[in-house]
Amino acid sequence: MPSWYQGKIRYQLQDPTGKFKTINEAYLIDAVSYTDAEARLYKEVAANTPDFTVTALSRMRLADLFHFEEGGETWYKCKVVYITEDDKGREKRIVNQMLVNAENVKQAYERIEESLRTMLIPFETTDINTTKILDIFPYVEEERLPANLRPLSEVMERDEN
Repeated sequence: MPSWYQGKIRYQLQDPTGKFKTINEAYLIDAVSYTDAEARLYKEVAANTPDFTVTALSRMRLADLFHFEEGGETWYKCKVVYITEDDKGREKRIVNQMLVNAENVKQAYERIEESLRTMLIPFETTDINTTKILDIFPYVEEERLPANLRPLSEVMERDEN
């Protein structure tokens, strides 16, 4: 299960008139810890933004994230309530936060409904809010070895010869 962290950065950008403008941006990072999230944020953002500082890093509790390739650069945070019954027959409401990218609120609602339509329990989408998240960096496991290390199979073959 992914652990999502919202990282906020700040940097100065010079406009055409020569004045400096402070830019604030937010990103979502899938990481195992705060340290990993900060390191990955620096690694991912440094390619596009030369001189920036991380101003905030906080855990973001998400039940799910729906990324659609075809359009929608705005990320919407949706509050979805599952309605179940407990052992005594009373109605129980379970609140979940989800993210979806879409062009507008209507499309975000439609995409959430489409993604959850196979659910067996009833649900309702109660809130849809625009977020300031510009990009999302999911966790990608790297299988590269550092230059000073070799795979164990190569070492074993060399020792056998």
